[in-house]
Amino acid sequence: MTNFMDMMKQASELQSRMEDMQRELNDMEITGTSGAGLVKVTLNGKGDVRNIDIDPSLIKPDEAGILEDLIMAAHQDAKAIVEKTMQEKMKEMTGGLPLPPGMNPFG
Repeated sequence: MTNFMDMMKQASELQSRMEDMQRELNDMEITGTSGAGLVKVTLNGKGDVRNIDIDPSLIKPDEAGILEDLIMAAHQDAKAIVEKTMQEKMKEMTGGLPLPPGMNPFG
């Protein structure tokens, strides 16, 4: 019975750490760039867009397609950084062990 109680305690501790990580991810800001830094997209740790910054030199009506492509590229850059950061944090938290179903703080 002691092993079961220990497992329940560990599960509760892991759940608490996951909740803390979710709050941390929500507060985190990661910026991706494209066009040599002329377009910046900032995401929180969950991948939600927080801010888009476009250098005024890019705002030309006849070049909207280029600007749209740069925004998408900056978003993908930021998203890749977010995903890498999340993987590193999960590895630290779990010691590299896989999480049980339903315990993913990012889903």
